[in-house]
Formats: sequence, C-alpha cells, structure tokens
Amino acid sequence: MTFRPLHDRVLVRRIEAEEKTRGGIIIPDTAKEKPQEGEVVSVGAGTINEKGEIRPLDVKAGDRILFGKWSGTEVKLDGEELLIMKESDIMGILEGSAEAKKAA
Repeated sequence: MTFRPLHDRVLVRRIEAEEKTRGGIIIPDTAKEKPQEGEVVSVGAGTINEKGEIRPLDVKAGDRILFGKWSGTEVKLDGEELLIMKESDIMGILEGSAEAKKAA
C-alpha cells in the first residue's frame, strides 16, 4: 500500500535508539523512551499561502530528522509502525542526512 500525506504533513519512520549505554549497560525495553529521531518516508505537497500558491516543505523523503517527544500520530501501515506529523513538529534535519550530503 502506498500512502501520501496531504498538505504540510510528513510520514516518518522512527529510528531505534541504542540498546546499550556508552558504559555498556543494557537498557531493558521497559525503561527505554521512544526515539525522537526518524527518517522521512514521504511528504505532502506543501501549504497554500494567501495568494493561492503552494509552498513546498523543507524536508524530503530520506532526511533524518529530530521531532518533539509527543509529536505526531502513530499509524500502522503494512504492519509497520509509522508517525504522521505536521512539518512544524519537526525541529530540524540531522547532519549526515540525504539533504545534508547533497548540499556538501
């Protein structure tokens, strides 16, 4: 199944956090927080301004992003848990992402 978000919404796949601390301590599943880092799967067309023009989003599919702890709505598509969020919930694009590599 394909899913395309509408307007300024973004479909995000969470990137799982490490299961060990730097000191080698294993973190049990019950103590882990959900990661606030993800990969953009797909994006909507953008927002419409007062003139009726579409402003494209700043993020693109493949970008690694940081988002707020309680951002987005969890959905399950083809058995995979994903998030749908507005672009305004995204705090930024991480270095080393597809977008940052293109700019370099």
